[in-house]
Amino acid sequence: MGNAPPPYLPYGNKTLEVCVPGEVDSAGIWENLSYPSVFLSYPLPRLELQIVLTFLCSHIIYLIVKPLGITFFATQMFAGLLLGHTVLGKLDTINELLFSQVSGIEIIDTTGLFGFVIFLFLMGVKMDLRVAFRSTKRAAVIGFISILAPITVGLIIFAAFKKPEQSKEVNLERLLGTTIESLTSFSVIACLLSELNILNSELGRLALSASAIADVGTLILVFVFSSMAKWANAPSVAAVNTAASIAFVVILFFVFRPMMFWVINTTPEGKSIKEVYIVLIVMVAIGCSIFSHFFGDSPLIGAFVFGLAVPDGPPLGSALVDKLECFVNGVFLAVFTTTSTMRVDVKSMMENRSRFLFSIIFVCVTFLAKVISCFIVTFWSLMPLKDSLAFALIMSSKGIVELSYFCSFIDNKIMSKATFSVLVLGILVNSTIVPLLVKLLYDPDSRRYAGYEKRTLMHLKPDSELRVLACTHRSENVSTIIELLDLTCPAKESPQVVFALHIVELKGRDSPVFIAHQKNENSALSSLENIFAYNQYEQNNWDSVTVHAFTAISPPKLMHEDICIMALNKQTSFIILPFHRKFSIDGSIEDENSVMRNVNCSVLDRAPCSVGILIDRRVADRGRKTLKTSSRMPTCSIGMLFIGGKDDREALTLAKRMARDPQVNLTVIRLIADHHHSGNIMDWDGILDSEILKDVKQKNEVGNSCNIMYAEKVSNDGPQAAGVIRSIVNNYDLIIVGRRYGVESVQTMGLAEWCEFPELGVVGDLLASTDLNSSVSVLVVQQQYYVELGRH
Repeated sequence: MGNAPPPYLPYGNKTLEVCVPGEVDSAGIWENLSYPSVFLSYPLPRLELQIVLTFLCSHIIYLIVKPLGITFFATQMFAGLLLGHTVLGKLDTINELLFSQVSGIEIIDTTGLFGFVIFLFLMGVKMDLRVAFRSTKRAAVIGFISILAPITVGLIIFAAFKKPEQSKEVNLERLLGTTIESLTSFSVIACLLSELNILNSELGRLALSASAIADVGTLILVFVFSSMAKWANAPSVAAVNTAASIAFVVILFFVFRPMMFWVINTTPEGKSIKEVYIVLIVMVAIGCSIFSHFFGDSPLIGAFVFGLAVPDGPPLGSALVDKLECFVNGVFLAVFTTTSTMRVDVKSMMENRSRFLFSIIFVCVTFLAKVISCFIVTFWSLMPLKDSLAFALIMSSKGIVELSYFCSFIDNKIMSKATFSVLVLGILVNSTIVPLLVKLLYDPDSRRYAGYEKRTLMHLKPDSELRVLACTHRSENVSTIIELLDLTCPAKESPQVVFALHIVELKGRDSPVFIAHQKNENSALSSLENIFAYNQYEQNNWDSVTVHAFTAISPPKLMHEDICIMALNKQTSFIILPFHRKFSIDGSIEDENSVMRNVNCSVLDRAPCSVGILIDRRVADRGRKTLKTSSRMPTCSIGMLFIGGKDDREALTLAKRMARDPQVNLTVIRLIADHHHSGNIMDWDGILDSEILKDVKQKNEVGNSCNIMYAEKVSNDGPQAAGVIRSIVNNYDLIIVGRRYGVESVQTMGLAEWCEFPELGVVGDLLASTDLNSSVSVLVVQQQYYVELGRH
């Protein structure tokens, strides 16, 4: 054995370098007390510290620049510049502590890229491809022009600056840069519109439709150009890759998509998707990213296309967004944006003057080409000047998608560091200035829906058409609202037009949806039950009621926009909103929807007509009695509390309209203060109050032949008013009050201090209190705020 030959070496005497994975985590600062910071040499602590540092920097900068209107994406890029080679990266301490080791940079870059893959997957989930195919002709024209105009101009600039001795690498770099600067990204524009709170405005909807078309066009162009390049270099490899790409898309949309619909259909209504399906879908998204990378495409494309195949909206799309979006956008995306911007090297930009000048010129020229082309198209289609310019700027905005393209180019060595730095700084300038200019040109908050035309119940002629916008957000609101509509006494001589709007929270998609339902349509939407109830109401009153049903799917903070725009466009005189609380059988709170409370408050502030908030204290579907039956004798007893002011006058006008119905018995209770407390001064409001009460008092004097009664109760302060209300509240099926927000009166003095819901006013708040032992329904009325003599 001692003379045995040495073991066979497969590589002869060559020296091999073997990578042995080191420890990922450390033992902490106790590992080496003489040099405590040694724990940062391990990948995991270094990665954690890098993430914390990027997070803190971006949020501190955002806190400082937020009042100026700078977007969060721009602040993340500012944080990257601050931490990069240009500023803090020059300091040896920061450089040594965080970014000196190559592995540290690679790990955080990989982490950010992984997060961006998931982000693009979610963008695909939230993107509704039907928006592109349902778009109007104007949106389609804008979408194509927004790509073709800058590409054409960019190619002209490229040809003008091209030199005979120019290398292929420079040509490719400039062509790719021109192409990416010309694209219009749906994800970037959706994020910008959301941050500016104009997602479901007319401008926002048009921008989303046009950008969806442009995004689909960009995907097709990228696929065609990349395939042409592959076929030119290696036809056999290109054939395999093209076949794999086509098979990939077919399998996603014709195999995986039906499977996901099966998951939706097998999930009981109202239940959430099982966790195992969510995990499987995320794993498939990562697998699609690996698949596309394996066949020569970007890993980002695979995840995005799979996201497009996932059914958007609830329950599946919304579940994926709810579970992933917060962490991905809050951590991974910030890391990706910041670390990508850290690569910018201002010094290298001037190393090659010709490249620097060309980069500056084509960035500016392609931007102007897109702005001017989009502006001309929209202005030509009769959009106002400022709106056209704001829209053109929105379509020309740049963001994280363009940044990701440039990062992939520099990673693949097809773009120089100097050009990369110029293009990234161009994105930073664009994402900083464009939102500020859009806010300056287009501010929907400054456009109050209150108009010069008085559209109130008081200003309607006695037998004129009553146009009502009835809003619902859950099915139990529908029956009570229909009963209230029926109480307004529609007749052939004074018809009623109802615009029934079902408002739904936008979940799992980027594009707001507005649906105008047709008569007798077959729909799988959750709105179907509500639509059927309103259609039944129309059939029961076929000669006096017309119903138009709509569904609006919007973000919670923008739902009031849909309501106010519809009220303005349909010229309604009254909006009915359900109260955000649902009461149980014992009078306690069964459910409370804070989102709908915010919607109600926003509508009250902006509505272009009068508004009523309906509080239903009766228990739905538990054998409750309806407000009105078919008996010939008065079966519905309505009480109207009158204190004074325009809201009370509007409420009384509605109550008198209801009293036209012989089945309705109306009692008007006026709360008055004795002369010792109120004084003898009669103001203009007092004169108008007396005038509107005159006919009520006259009818009351007629006696039992009239169904309107009038009574006066003395109240010298809030507690006394509360006592009066408690004593009469159970005598009626419905009580109507004016909101009277901000109006002080002797009769209710002191109640405002205990008011829980200012949107109801002090009297309405008391009637909605859980302390009130009553099942009476309440309608709180606010008259329209209209413009008069230059004032609201």
